[in-house]
Amino acid sequence: MAARAAAAVALSVVLLLVAANALIPLALGIFAKGFFPYKPLLPGLAQYDEDAGHGLPAVAAPFDRVVFMVVDALRSDFVYVANSGFEFTQSLIRSGAALPFTAHATAPTVTMPRIKAITTGSIPSFLDVVLNVDEGDQSSSLASQDSWLAQMKAKAAATAAADGSSHTPPRKLVLYGDDTWLKLFPDTFDRADGTSSFFVADFTEVDHNVTRHVAGELRRDDWSVLVLHYLGLDHIGHKGGPRSPHMVPKQREMDGIVRQLYAALAAEPHLASTLLVLCGDHGMNDAGNHGASSAGETSPALLFVAPKLQTVFGPAAAGGSVHRPSGIDDNNDRTTAPLAERDDFQFYHTVEQSDVAPTLGALLGFPAPKNNLGAFIPDLLPLWPDRRDHVRILLHNARQILQVLTAAFGAEAFAPDASAPTACGAAAGPQTDVEALGCEWQALACSVPVQTDDTVDVEAYDEWIARAIKWLRDAQQTMSGMASNYDLPKMGFGLAAAGSALIFAVAASYLLFAPMTPNSGKSTARVLAVFAAVCVAYGVMMFASSYVEEEHHFWYWAATAYVAHLGFRSVSEVPTFVSSRPRARVAAAAAAALSALVAVRLLRAWNQTGQKFAGEPDVVKTFLQPHPLLLWALVVSTYAWLGYRLVCGLAGGGGATAGGVSTAVVAGPAVFLLVAAAFSFKLVFTLEDSPELVGPFAPALASWVARFGGGNGVTLVTRARLVFAGLAVATVGVVYRMLTRRPGPSPVPPMEPLLHLYSLLGVTQSRTTNIPLFLVFGVVYSFLARRQTRQRNETDNTAGLIPAEITTATLLLQFAAFFAFGGTNAISSVDLSSAYNGIAGFSAGAVGVLLFLSNWAGSIYWTVAATLLLLLGDDAQVAAAAAAGPARPTRPVQRSVAWLQHVALLTVFAAASVVAVMAACTALRTHLFVWTVFSPKYLYCAAWSLGMHLGVNVGFGGLLYWLGTLSQRRSEQDGKEAKA
Repeated sequence: MAARAAAAVALSVVLLLVAANALIPLALGIFAKGFFPYKPLLPGLAQYDEDAGHGLPAVAAPFDRVVFMVVDALRSDFVYVANSGFEFTQSLIRSGAALPFTAHATAPTVTMPRIKAITTGSIPSFLDVVLNVDEGDQSSSLASQDSWLAQMKAKAAATAAADGSSHTPPRKLVLYGDDTWLKLFPDTFDRADGTSSFFVADFTEVDHNVTRHVAGELRRDDWSVLVLHYLGLDHIGHKGGPRSPHMVPKQREMDGIVRQLYAALAAEPHLASTLLVLCGDHGMNDAGNHGASSAGETSPALLFVAPKLQTVFGPAAAGGSVHRPSGIDDNNDRTTAPLAERDDFQFYHTVEQSDVAPTLGALLGFPAPKNNLGAFIPDLLPLWPDRRDHVRILLHNARQILQVLTAAFGAEAFAPDASAPTACGAAAGPQTDVEALGCEWQALACSVPVQTDDTVDVEAYDEWIARAIKWLRDAQQTMSGMASNYDLPKMGFGLAAAGSALIFAVAASYLLFAPMTPNSGKSTARVLAVFAAVCVAYGVMMFASSYVEEEHHFWYWAATAYVAHLGFRSVSEVPTFVSSRPRARVAAAAAAALSALVAVRLLRAWNQTGQKFAGEPDVVKTFLQPHPLLLWALVVSTYAWLGYRLVCGLAGGGGATAGGVSTAVVAGPAVFLLVAAAFSFKLVFTLEDSPELVGPFAPALASWVARFGGGNGVTLVTRARLVFAGLAVATVGVVYRMLTRRPGPSPVPPMEPLLHLYSLLGVTQSRTTNIPLFLVFGVVYSFLARRQTRQRNETDNTAGLIPAEITTATLLLQFAAFFAFGGTNAISSVDLSSAYNGIAGFSAGAVGVLLFLSNWAGSIYWTVAATLLLLLGDDAQVAAAAAAGPARPTRPVQRSVAWLQHVALLTVFAAASVVAVMAACTALRTHLFVWTVFSPKYLYCAAWSLGMHLGVNVGFGGLLYWLGTLSQRRSEQDGKEAKA
């Protein structure tokens, strides 16, 4: 009966855990559908309305075609400061032929939503961060949405139809570069050659592929739009940061393209009325990444370039007086270049990126896109000498935005009323932003200046223009700050599903931990109380934006406190009564505990992350980057230590191969070749990617590595594939050895080589400066393993780490390791530098796996370590059970319970974190930082829950645990047969 009851409880636990883990991805998907909806859009293409211009026709366009040159991640200082490579572009600024700006890019600062903002003038959805990575997704297409590309295509077709000449082809749209444009605008471009934007390992050919088309296109006369999107500078940023030695040469290369384009605009008659726009889609932070909202990421450069601008905006031109709202001034004179560096990256006049769409509309002669929220850039108004044209431009822009406002808030507040200025006065009482905007519009619409004779009241026109510009900015700010149209029922269903997952996980944990014996139950209860406190504290922390940004502090302090607790227990539980040298035993335990504490402290200091202290001194910036010899001494030590541990693990059981050769004789050379191949790849990779990290010894060592690896002709892709293949073969060999090992004790646990093989994979996928962290992990792991193995090696009754302690410790270390590697809750901290190791072209599946390995390399280490610690605990407990006699529980039951306890606690934390993040996103959906803090946190929560929890902790960890228990059972069975 007892066996049946135990089996029923075990089945209930398994079913509860399966249900909980199935509900987690379901909850995340349902909630995301409600939290990241696509915003409703006005259909169709915008058209000029005579009423929109107060009865006046559209203004004449000074340009008839555009070259739109996007340099990915072109931060403003890359163009405008003294150490820039854009020297020719700066000369254009000084001459007035280029009008410079800093364009504010709102989060998320990744390519797809930024192109949406530039082309449509609208506010993209935050979900575009995900769609930006999925190159096969078509749901983000702008084929049915109005944009300046659609307007130019429609204008060209209308011009050709009006011309009536059958031999005159319509003006074509041409694209070369980032294939994100092809994804967003299918069937829009007549000629195109796209390049994957995610193959960051290449920053040379990816740009040559664009430039090779430029000369030919400049000679053609059949296009009205030429889009050039260069990716190399962004790739350099991802690989080596903004101070990479490749950065300034790449800037000079881009400056050379500007020179080539400008020369053609000045010389070719068919390009005389062509506008060149040079801009970045976003900037980058100090690490070279982007996606968040730091000053560097949100401040790309924007320049309007044309020879005819010089006559209007040159230093001696009369057009230097620009109508701009009062209180807004240039940071610097617009013909001064270069400028001094600024920490906020705000140079010249700052505009919104969405302002490009309506500005191009006026410059090229088409209406602003229908869903545009951008405002015409007033600095360009002097291109039209007549102030009446200024009124038309701004009034067309205002009435177009008015359509968006009325669709969002209703037409009542914006209905024209001659008595509006009186009704909206101070006597009207407090007003909402929308009501105030409606009153301002009514006053603006009722005061449009109308010229009745040949005289122009300059003061009246200028006053109205200033008010119109202010209204456009106010309307833009109101719509930009407006909460998204959340689907609250779906968000509620998602939150309920996550809550159900948490209830199921807690129920499973109760069934597992309730039957504890009185002695073991007390220690388990204390650990569970700590675990519950971590879950609750973490959940509460999700409701504060500053705590989300600085989350790493929580994990560093929690991990330190828990390791200190385990260290104190380790020292206090030393059984001195069985040893003739008690002081030495206590000293050894204290040294191990102190070493682990120092190691955890190093984790905290390795990389400064978060927002508040980003860029502050840390181990990497203070010691390793300025001292390459120290860095590579640590790197070599890491590889040497991994090689040594692998040899010890493979040869640990002694024994011989089938041919009678010692295992150590075979393992030594094989491990040396594998470790040497991994080290040579990392050295050559760093030499090519970040040569400043290699130091003066690089040429000689790289030459030796090249000879070792087959010569200089061996590519990085081939080297990486050799490493991956070697690791795969070694893993198969270790697993085979585990399953066929001889019975009996072994000085090294059979599973331990898998930990070191993973470490070798982890260092391959990590940045060079993070490789020594695996040495730090090894110190902490040795301390934890010492407690597990002590029971096997010493005749005492001290218990090792129970499963709840292992789960708590490794969970804390997983998060601490993630942040120690430089991770944050911002999209910009995603490290793409190693996502293409061994890949010659873009493959979503392979890149996704390698990207996850790169960013969670340290966390995955602790998954493998947790599995190994659980298996070590099994060995210790079973040894004690064998000594106690047959009354103790059998090994399979012990193993299954230990693993289920581990998974149950991990599921409780995963479900609790999902509930907390969902609740925070729901409660704070109107918060100022909902898109810059809470939305990225939700995406990271999904990555932790789906990738790390389900994929790694449960899936990969479960596979490793199954292999370990299978090895133990086979070894026991062989032992019994040998005795028989």
